Amino acid sequence: PSAVGRVRRGRQPAMSLTLTIPAPCDWLNSNQRLHRMVKARRVASWRKAAQEAAEAHPGWVPFEVPVRIVVTVHKTRAGRWDAGNLYPTAKAIVDGLVDAGVIPDDSNEWVTGPDMRAGEKRAEPCVVVRVEAIA
Repeated sequence: PSAVGRVRRGRQPAMSLTLTIPAPCDWLNSNQRLHRMVKARRVASWRKAAQEAAEAHPGWVPFEVPVRIVVTVHKTRAGRWDAGNLYPTAKAIVDGLVDAGVIPDDSNEWVTGPDMRAGEKRAEPCVVVRVEAIA
């Protein structure tokens, strides 16, 4: 069931939402040539992780205006890597936000981005997603 049905009447529309999504599996990378079933499992895992993170976030309400999304990727290693190559991971995450009812659609009408950012080295890999209303 969509989280939209859980919103109480009289709540103000959302202006921003920040979610931390622990990596449920390996990254989806633009440079990979994965078997379609392997790719599908990873997409499903990231999508579900994003949906669950949104639904577990206390007090959020759906966005009623277009949004800008910034995705910051925190990996377990330092060194050179290209955050833009992880766009397929971000796409699965945005689809999970739609599944949760955070945004009604991921079309250009509703979403600017996701803008990809490289985070710092962390012990546990994760993605921090910032969704902001565009006034």
